[in-house]
Amino acid sequence: MLQHTMTKRKTLIIGFFGIALGLCIGTMLKNYLALEIVKRCSLRPTNLKTPADIIGLRDEDTIQNSQRNLVFVGVMTAKSFLEGRARAVYDTWGKEVPGRMAFFSSEGSYSDDLPVVGLKNVDDRYPPQKKSFMMLYYMYEHYIDRFEWFIRADDDVYMEPDKLERFLRSIDSSKPQFIGQAGKGNSEEFGLLSLEFDENFCMGGPGVILSSETLRRVAPHIPSCLKNLYSTHEDVEVGRCVQKFAGIPCTWNYEMQYILRHNSSGRNAYTGKLKRKEIHNAITLHPIKQAPLMYRLHSYVQGLKAEEMRQESLLLHRDIKRMAKYLEVPDESTYMLPSVSPESDSTKRHFQDHNILGISPELNKFVPASTDDLLDWSFIARSLYSASSANPKQKIDSAMREGLEDAITEVMENINNYSRQRGRVIEFRELLYGYHRLDALHGQDMILDLLLIYKKYRGKKMTVPVRRHLYVQRAFTGIFVKEVDEDFYNVTLQQSLLGSLFQNGMARLSSHFTMPSGLLSPTQDKIVFVLPIAGRLGTFERFLRTYERVCVRGEQHCDLLVVIFGSPDELGDHLQLLHDLHARHVYQQVNWIQRSSAFSRGVALDVAARSSYIRQEDIILFIDVDMVFEVETLQRVRMHTQRGKQVYLPIVFSQYDPQRRSGDAGGSEDEGETPRIDDERGYFRQFGFGICAIYKSDILDEDINGFDKDITGWGLEDVKFLEKIVRVGTRQRGFLANTAELAMDYNEAAEQWRRLSVFRAPDPTLVHIYHDISCDVQLDAPQYNMCLGTKANSLGSTRLMEQLFHSSPENVQFAADFNRQKQQQQQQQQAR
Repeated sequence: MLQHTMTKRKTLIIGFFGIALGLCIGTMLKNYLALEIVKRCSLRPTNLKTPADIIGLRDEDTIQNSQRNLVFVGVMTAKSFLEGRARAVYDTWGKEVPGRMAFFSSEGSYSDDLPVVGLKNVDDRYPPQKKSFMMLYYMYEHYIDRFEWFIRADDDVYMEPDKLERFLRSIDSSKPQFIGQAGKGNSEEFGLLSLEFDENFCMGGPGVILSSETLRRVAPHIPSCLKNLYSTHEDVEVGRCVQKFAGIPCTWNYEMQYILRHNSSGRNAYTGKLKRKEIHNAITLHPIKQAPLMYRLHSYVQGLKAEEMRQESLLLHRDIKRMAKYLEVPDESTYMLPSVSPESDSTKRHFQDHNILGISPELNKFVPASTDDLLDWSFIARSLYSASSANPKQKIDSAMREGLEDAITEVMENINNYSRQRGRVIEFRELLYGYHRLDALHGQDMILDLLLIYKKYRGKKMTVPVRRHLYVQRAFTGIFVKEVDEDFYNVTLQQSLLGSLFQNGMARLSSHFTMPSGLLSPTQDKIVFVLPIAGRLGTFERFLRTYERVCVRGEQHCDLLVVIFGSPDELGDHLQLLHDLHARHVYQQVNWIQRSSAFSRGVALDVAARSSYIRQEDIILFIDVDMVFEVETLQRVRMHTQRGKQVYLPIVFSQYDPQRRSGDAGGSEDEGETPRIDDERGYFRQFGFGICAIYKSDILDEDINGFDKDITGWGLEDVKFLEKIVRVGTRQRGFLANTAELAMDYNEAAEQWRRLSVFRAPDPTLVHIYHDISCDVQLDAPQYNMCLGTKANSLGSTRLMEQLFHSSPENVQFAADFNRQKQQQQQQQQAR
């Protein structure tokens, strides 16, 4: 009995001890877990920041004494978008708002450097009805007397603050205003949003603007609006609440769809071309779903502002010049030049000289002293017709087209600046034709014939097509110098200089000593010159002298392969020249292939490309015997020819007939001297493709497979060869991943398929020396016409042809008679 009592007591003691120990451990664990939760959540003491501190609003800043109290912009966002969209908004247009901005997110949201408000008892669920209403209530509660206007915006909208400020300052903020793009729902929702016939709502995407009076009337009733929601659209419910308690609908204004712009393309909105009418005219643009697109759009808008500032600067220069004339200030006065003291003796023109920038727009700024000084006009239609080009008719390039669009867009914006207030608008439809010229001192002159549409939509409505001539002078502004960071420049210069010295030094040492391969720079790929020749012994001798001087003595790591056409009796002198060259340089590869058939450049190039004299990893440079070149030519060949990727087709400089050069340009250069390059000595032959650099492994690609060998005589083989390269360049890779019918290594093989691109650039060191051209009438029609075209282009410059034509009155009279007869024939045909 006593033992049973002691056992029971012992059990109770142990039980009480266990309970006490459990309570202690539980309390410790509870406190530990609470500390860990706090630590993990990183709860910030957001309550230490007042609403004014969050947006940087000082107590002394009021509507009456501060320009930055015009508008408060509330941007709805979420925790997951704070470091993406929200930061992009704040870094771009957010810092330029004529007021203050805050980002409204769910409870607990915080950022060290963004003005973020974490709304109490609000989460990031969609649709954000509670978040939208509570944001408006927060604005009312803390900022209602500090701002004239309040904007509800999303984090995917872009605003132009300058346009926004001009727009808001033109409206009375003391009256109830509810401004936005009005809507009643799309076709699927129409009639299902519980809107009365006279009710609408402002679409939330492009932004909603409320005056302080509107917010003052609506905000106290927000709890009631939240309890009576009829749809899942928060902008619809906000509109219903404003209609009920402020007594005003959203602005019924047709222009709001252009001022507050919503693009219906979704995620693809504003991903393409930005030079569009809606971007130039709108105050807000929506939606921009990716942060990089926000930065891109902001950069474009800043560029437009820079253009406006340059235009304003130019107008100020013109005002200064005009006032100086009225005040009889002499042009050479240094008082008119900024940053130049009146005591300065410098007679140089200042880069902001008002005598240049201040000249009023006119077509007679430049007065030529002779016919040689005349500025040529180029004709613009569907193509560009220019006397300054070897090819008079060319396609209008992207730069010219963009310049025309910019000029026309700016002029139309100026024309329509105040036209809408008068109930009319003029729209651009088509550029019929135009002229343009470039004055290096004053800018670009343009005369454009435009087809416009005149629309009058107030009073007596009408739509009338009209034609107007537009005279535009795009003047140059001052020179702006941008300095590169000095340390970066010096370091880069030193590195490039030391690297060049080291490489040249190692190359010289390696010619005398045997050095470990690890210390030497990689060996450059060999260039194999492929030269087809038939006859023309003197020209061939000149080519070999050039090759010996540049490639052999210059140690440029080149080989020579000549394909000679002719009977053995005719090739004795040619072969002797090659033997002599090889004897002088026994370690150089000088090879030749003899052909007794009729000359065919295509056959010669194809045979050379397939010969064993050229390795797969060598660069083949197909060249003509009339060419002269320099070391820089070989450097460009190696730089622009990439194995499996790129083919180099240089644009060579072709000389005119020396006997027909105008002025004193007819002098001949000494051999070894680089031929002079100017407009009177020759032209860059843009439509010649005979000079080509390509790797042997690329030219034997199965889709290229060398040159066409069925072309005889002069020309056309280079055009056919280029067509093959272009086809390879446009070929698509055929990846078929996870396809059971194909071999396992198919994708790897497809990855290695070549996609050759063509690189073209003028090379002033690669010159085609003039020679008489004789076109064989037995050639095929395409070859014969190409030959005649090349012969005509090589006669002389356009200016020389013009002088020769106008120097003879018979030529002018012949042209006049010819045009008169042609006009009479046309009139007779019309009469029939």
